[in-house]
Amino acid sequence: MAQVDTALSATAIAAPTRTRKVDAPAWSNMLFVAPFLVFFVLLLVLPLFWGIWLSLTKADLFGPGRFIGLQNYQRLATDKIFIGSILNTFYFVLLTVPAMAILGLSLALVLNRQTRTATVLRAVFFASSVLSVTIVTLIWRIVFIPDLGLLSVIFDWFGADAPKFLSDPNLVMPGIAIATVWWGIGLPMVLFLAALQQVPGEIYEAAALDNASRWRTLWFITLPSIRRTFALVVIMQIVFQFQLFGQAQLMTQGGPNNASRPIVLFIYETAFKRFDVGMGAAASEILFTLILMAAMVQYFISRRRGED
Repeated sequence: MAQVDTALSATAIAAPTRTRKVDAPAWSNMLFVAPFLVFFVLLLVLPLFWGIWLSLTKADLFGPGRFIGLQNYQRLATDKIFIGSILNTFYFVLLTVPAMAILGLSLALVLNRQTRTATVLRAVFFASSVLSVTIVTLIWRIVFIPDLGLLSVIFDWFGADAPKFLSDPNLVMPGIAIATVWWGIGLPMVLFLAALQQVPGEIYEAAALDNASRWRTLWFITLPSIRRTFALVVIMQIVFQFQLFGQAQLMTQGGPNNASRPIVLFIYETAFKRFDVGMGAAASEILFTLILMAAMVQYFISRRRGED
C-alpha cells in the first residue's frame, strides 16, 4: 500500500500543472464600450469637425460650397445683429443661471423633509420640467399678453398698468427668463435634494449640540457638503441657457427690434432662412467656444474653492 501511495504521489508531482487563463486580453474590453464610441464619433466628433470645415466655406443647402478661409468670421465680427445676439445671450445667462441655482437650492432646503406635503410639493415644482417648450411658451404668452393676459388682469385690479414683457425691449429678456426659470427649476431642485440627503445626519446633530444657528449650519456644513453638486448645477445651466432658442422663437421671434434674439436663433435664421450655411456654421462654432469657455471657467473656480 505504501508503494502505491508513493507511486501516485510521484505521478502527481511529475504531471504538468495546468493553469487556466482567466484574464481576457485588454483589447477585448473595448467591445463593451464600442457601441458608445461608434455613436459618439458619428453623432458628435464628426459633426464637430464637419461644422468647422463648413465655417470656412461659402456654402448653402444646395451645393458643396467653396473654401473662403476666415471670411465668415470676419463678416460676423462686423455684423451688429450677431454681436447683439451675443450680448442678449450673455444677459439671459446672467438672469437665469444664478436664479436656477439659488431658487433650486432654496426649494431643496425647504422640501428636504419626509412629509406628505413636501412630497406633493416636490412633484408640483418638478411637473413643469416635463412640459415641452411649446406648451411653456403658450402658457406664458397667455400670462404676458398685453391688455388681455393674466398679468394685465391682476394689475387692473389695483388700477395699475402691467409690465409689457413681450413688447418692451428692456423687459423682453427678463420676461423670457421668468418663463425659463419656471420651466426648468425642477431639475436643479432634484439634484440639490439628492445631494442634501447624502449629508450625514450626525453632522447636524453635532452642530445642534454646539448650539449652532441655522445660518452657521447652512454656511459651514450644508454648502461645503454639496459644493460639487452646486458646481454641477451651475455648469449644466450655463450649457443649457446658452442654447436659448425655443422660448425666444415662439414668444417674440427675436423682437422687438432684435432685443430678444439669442445666438441660436441667429444661427437658425442665417442657415435655414437665408441659406448661408457657412456663416451659420461659423456662428455655431463661436457659440461652442463661448459655452466651453464659460463652463471651464466655472469648473476651475469651483475646483479651486473646493481645494481651499
